[in-house]
Amino acid sequence: MPEVYNWQLGRKMQYPYEEKHPQWQFAFVFNTNRCIACQTCTMACKSTWTFSKGQEYMWWNNVETKPYGGYPQFWDVKILKLLDEAHQKENKSAAWNLAQKDGGQRPYGVYDGMTIFEAAQKRFGPEGGQRAIGYLPTDEEWRAPNIYEDTATGYKGAPGEYHKQGATLPEHKTWFFYLQRLCNHCSYPACLAACPRKAIYKRPEDGIVLIDQSRCRGYKKCVEACPYKKSMFRGTTRVSEKCVACYPRIEGKDPHITPDGVPIETRCMAACVGKIRLQGLVKLGPDGQWLEDRYNPLYYMVKVEKVALPIYPQFGTEPNGYYIPPRWVPKGYLTQMFGPGVDEAVAKYRAPSRELLAVLQLFRTTQQIIFRYKIIPGKKIFETKIDGKKWEMFNDTVIGFNKKGEEAVKLSVEETIYQRPQQYQNSI
Repeated sequence: MPEVYNWQLGRKMQYPYEEKHPQWQFAFVFNTNRCIACQTCTMACKSTWTFSKGQEYMWWNNVETKPYGGYPQFWDVKILKLLDEAHQKENKSAAWNLAQKDGGQRPYGVYDGMTIFEAAQKRFGPEGGQRAIGYLPTDEEWRAPNIYEDTATGYKGAPGEYHKQGATLPEHKTWFFYLQRLCNHCSYPACLAACPRKAIYKRPEDGIVLIDQSRCRGYKKCVEACPYKKSMFRGTTRVSEKCVACYPRIEGKDPHITPDGVPIETRCMAACVGKIRLQGLVKLGPDGQWLEDRYNPLYYMVKVEKVALPIYPQFGTEPNGYYIPPRWVPKGYLTQMFGPGVDEAVAKYRAPSRELLAVLQLFRTTQQIIFRYKIIPGKKIFETKIDGKKWEMFNDTVIGFNKKGEEAVKLSVEETIYQRPQQYQNSI
């Protein structure tokens, strides 16, 4: 099996196909600290793409409550268990070597465990017919997109009884958080690797992963292999479907919104009420590494500030969905989900740098994809202590530019407050 370089793992890994990368890569960052689980993103996607017969249980975008929620139910628990069993059988540990941490090449250290592709190789052999370990969810596991919503874990009490000790930051004993999910349009997709018909492909212009439905025969190998369970089978057509990243919008071909051909965000991103989402395109080199683009907001958060982390990087697919971890959740749980960069990411979000605070204002402020930002310094407006250290807030102005270099949005760190005149206090 060929070897490819996975920068999230800090090493080469086995993958069924030779290394090949697009010019640009569709990617996004979710700030889990802001999500209110309103499901507006979910319904925006549903009403656009999966409202037809046979798609009733298809939710390309969903928001689930962790640790108990999941769509399909138990998706991450089951794949983690399969991966753990593979490690136990080989007497290996799914550990990270943090001593080999090195900037951009190995930002999180080196993953010494097996990926879902390597575990399949060990279990089934090179000619075993299974490219990645996985499973097919039952019909019952697909039945609810937000099962166990708002279900917390930690405190064991009686009905009607108050939590006597309470909960305080930085880490709560009683906790839950919302996890926003859609297809990660991975650099090394398991769905693509598993398809015996080669019906799944990555677009060379933007890295979006699509299914050629004229080639698909509904074998469900993509559903079985995808560790995030974002490839779904449609019974009425007998083929698989998945998130298409609203590619007409990425191409700038929605004349009702961008008549000048400027790329815009997907429906789920553009509809976000909590302003938790920022989506964009990052430049890639021939080796799949992100080319330096210092003032691209995604490059800044993922590569420079390292406040946004990939979801389950140990699976080996190199997902292009990144998350700012919730600051109140136990670090052990977050490390399992987002890798060993959690401590640094949470610390930086709790006390954001002046630049990070300005960049965070860009989330969900324009439908146009922001390719570059610029910050105009402002005056100091607030000062406090965080974790015993001095922290200052400045009313900087941040400007976001679209692909053509035109100004798409301009706003300040401190939101403008308008006070109604006395005579209009109760007027609409």
